[in-house]
Amino acid sequence: MTETLNKSTRDAYGPALVELAALYDDLVVIDGDVGAPAFKDAARNLRSNRYFNMGIAEQNMILTSAGLSLANFRVFVSSLASFLVGRAYDEIRETIAIPGLPVKLIASYGGVTVGEDGATHQMLEDIALMRVLPGMGVLVPSDYNSAFALIKGAAELNRPVYIRLGRPELPLLYDNDDANFSLGGGRVLKEGTEVTICACGIMVHEALKAAKILAQQDLCAEVIDCYSVNPLPAQQILESIHRTGCCVVAEEHLLHGGLGDAIASLVCRSYPAPVKFVAVDNKFGQSGRAEELQEYYGLTSSQIVSAAVQVWTMRRR
Repeated sequence: MTETLNKSTRDAYGPALVELAALYDDLVVIDGDVGAPAFKDAARNLRSNRYFNMGIAEQNMILTSAGLSLANFRVFVSSLASFLVGRAYDEIRETIAIPGLPVKLIASYGGVTVGEDGATHQMLEDIALMRVLPGMGVLVPSDYNSAFALIKGAAELNRPVYIRLGRPELPLLYDNDDANFSLGGGRVLKEGTEVTICACGIMVHEALKAAKILAQQDLCAEVIDCYSVNPLPAQQILESIHRTGCCVVAEEHLLHGGLGDAIASLVCRSYPAPVKFVAVDNKFGQSGRAEELQEYYGLTSSQIVSAAVQVWTMRRR
């Protein structure tokens, strides 16, 4: 049953780890000094020999996680997205991606909705950097329950995976016993026939709001939660665009390199159709309240509505 309490996706990490620790004796958690907000009280349930706080030494944290993975431990490593990806990208590429080690990289504070912490902490290019690494899975859940399921499911994957979690407390979209999430998967949250809206993370919620507004304008939108950015739920996306003839992609990320580019490339190769994008256009973040920053950078349902109306007029019908 779906709860009504709003929760953030980052809050799913600690409880998921506790369940994983009960399932796997080889689970090890490496943390970049973000344990308090990321795990809350749940981290206390992890035995001291399975949880290591490496402090603000992200490069060493990645090297340690690679070594533990080579020693056959099931490794989860976590930090803020700006530090995990921005500061330790070379180590991720050299010691995890190239050898294909099944380390799970859990990043919190992705996007502008980090809020008051400002541009240094608002990582807007992480998805672009991670999805281009060969063999790297990239997941961006849209609510607490999908985040919980994806984190647990990642433990069984024999490949590196990057999971982006966020700070905003959001309504639950999925039941708390729904485990039907997988790398390469997606979910149609609303069926439609006239425009496809693909989104990930917090923008799934904006897409659903936009679909309601579009319905009042007699435009029937289909909304797909593309929580798997790499690999994409390609068949699901293409089948939807075959029906609608056009697409809008919405993401809390830079315009270049993220979900939008991935879908545009897919559509161009497989079924050329007009695509519009709702994303941060070539700017860094800044300090402010999350909702103000969403409005400033155009990450809103109204922008999705505008893009949907425009792209619908471009259809080949």
